Amino acid sequence: MPQIIPIKDLRNTTEISRKCHETNEPIFVTKNGYGDMVLMSIATYERDIARTELLNKIAVGEEDLRSGNVIEAESAFKDLQKVPAQE
Repeated sequence: MPQIIPIKDLRNTTEISRKCHETNEPIFVTKNGYGDMVLMSIATYERDIARTELLNKIAVGEEDLRSGNVIEAESAFKDLQKVPAQE
C-alpha cells in the first residue's frame, strides 16, 4: 500500500529514509492536499529503472517478431562465431 505524507513531515528525514529503505516503495508527498513529490531509495529507483528498460526491450523484440524482422537462430549463431573475441 502506498505511503502518503504531508510535506510538513519532510522535517523528519531520518524516519523518511528508514521508511523508504524498509518498504522498498516510493513515498508520496502532498502539499495542500494535492500530490507534489515522490521519494524513494536509490535501490528502489534503480530497480524500477531496470524493470522499465527490460520491458522496453521486450516490447522492441515483440515488435520485431510482428514485423518479421527476425533471423533463424542457426544463422545468428554462425554470425556470432565470425566476430573476433574482445578482450
